[in-house]
Amino acid sequence: MRVLITGGAGFIGSHLAEEYLEHGDEVYLIDDLSTGSLENIRHLQQNENLSGRLFVTVDTVLNREKMIELVGTCDVVFHLAAAVGVRFILDNPLDSIITNVRGTEMVLEVCHLFKKRVLIASTSEVYGKHMHAPLVETDNCIYGPSSKFRWSYAAAKLIDEFTALAYHRTKGLPVIVCRLFNTVGPRQSGEYGMVLPRFVQKALAGEAITVYGDGTQTRTFTHVRDVVAAFTRLILTQEAYGEVVNVGGVEEISILRLAEKIREKSGSASPIHIIPYDQAYPRDFEDMQRRVPSVDKLRQLTGFAPTMCLDGILDDVVDHFRKGGPP
Repeated sequence: MRVLITGGAGFIGSHLAEEYLEHGDEVYLIDDLSTGSLENIRHLQQNENLSGRLFVTVDTVLNREKMIELVGTCDVVFHLAAAVGVRFILDNPLDSIITNVRGTEMVLEVCHLFKKRVLIASTSEVYGKHMHAPLVETDNCIYGPSSKFRWSYAAAKLIDEFTALAYHRTKGLPVIVCRLFNTVGPRQSGEYGMVLPRFVQKALAGEAITVYGDGTQTRTFTHVRDVVAAFTRLILTQEAYGEVVNVGGVEEISILRLAEKIREKSGSASPIHIIPYDQAYPRDFEDMQRRVPSVDKLRQLTGFAPTMCLDGILDDVVDHFRKGGPP
């Protein structure tokens, strides 16, 4: 099989590429390197056993001619290219909206042109300010005002979802939308505000671990290998076409407790500092207090649900950085 991964030099994209290459498939990657890095796939490019099966294009998905060439070549498409990370979104609001909305439009248009199966990576952020758990795919979306640019990412990804579902309903495009809940693991960078690698790096360096807000906000975390397993199953599941599916872990933890656990697992004496949001982010930031998914739909469609426990996830990430994993 020939597989196209947009955002293929990113954290999730690089792991997905590994999975398909290990199974003997041809993998085509496109990434503009705005948040991805060639270092994430360097080991794949240097592996002689993969020669002739890995093809890397440094370009934007907004390049229609290049996308026509790549989509026309491949059998399935995973659209992971997006502006990501709270810090990046707040620092680059207009570019982030353009990348997320126009990029997805381009991918869907070209996939429809060739009638190719496509999985669109969305986010748990689309749920907004719910306080109940677990979140199910049919829940309402509740956002703050447009003056709070924190919500621009959620709104843009929701537009992506509407567009994808419209392509399925009106044109029969075999498309799946996956809402991801805090995917973590080796090779994830803390540069754009990702909480887990940021905490681990600080703990291992013996530096203060900064918790934004009051630390009571809760999240769940999903190991990237579980996400890859869900993706590879969903893309082959015809019953998933035209559906929105949560992909996430179910062990809820507060961000303050997460910092404490990482400090314990790192054997670190790092102090934990609580920093109010108004000191950490611009005035147009607003957070989500709770995010816990239901994965019943994923299990019903594929027979699979994320399996790695939170302690195992934290041990794996700490071990990765101890061994000199990329920052």
